[in-house]
Amino acid sequence: MATILNIETSTEICSCALSQDSEVLLSRVSDAKQSHASLLGVFVEEIMRFADRHRLTPDAIAVSSGPGSYTGLRIGVSEAKGLAYGLNVPLIAVPTHRIMAFAMLNGVEANTLLCPMIDARRMEVYSTVFDTKLNVVRETSADIIDENSYSDLLEKHRIVFFGNGAAKTAGIIKHPNAVFTGGGAPLASSMAFLAEKAFQNKEFEDIAYFEPFYLKEFIAVVAKNKVLS
Repeated sequence: MATILNIETSTEICSCALSQDSEVLLSRVSDAKQSHASLLGVFVEEIMRFADRHRLTPDAIAVSSGPGSYTGLRIGVSEAKGLAYGLNVPLIAVPTHRIMAFAMLNGVEANTLLCPMIDARRMEVYSTVFDTKLNVVRETSADIIDENSYSDLLEKHRIVFFGNGAAKTAGIIKHPNAVFTGGGAPLASSMAFLAEKAFQNKEFEDIAYFEPFYLKEFIAVVAKNKVLS
């Protein structure tokens, strides 16, 4: 049985949760935009105070490892690495899409596939396809969506698409086996079971060298109204 502090900052939602033996003891969530840098430290402090009052000490720090927002991932991973180093406990990395898929498992039929989507620029999404045992059916990729996207899998399977990238694809992918649903945002509270499993299997990261899975490198965009002098 492990006590784990879970951190998730890969999308517009910032969340942090304390879990013990896969049970969430305390969770903090905010969907305020561009607030990760200011809120995450506050959430961690609140959770650490709660842990101290209940005489709990984290046995590990778990962090959502991407893909997702470049800035969000850097903030979350930096906080997680600092905590793991300061507390002298292991660092656990949980893939963001796996967190999303795990949260959507209830009520899904066995032959159905799960496709969490994270919004990228324009008609691009970051996606992975899983079966209901969380085996990867299609590896993580950056996909520019058109009417033929995922058609090879849709011919044989019902696929549930979800996450903040799914809404913009619903009007494009028209296959009868494609199902679009709301929700599915990655949350720290959804990490508890996966982080506990990783802890029991001793699946730890090197604190000094671990980097999040960005999938694509950050590209700075200059606003059109900016004029070089």
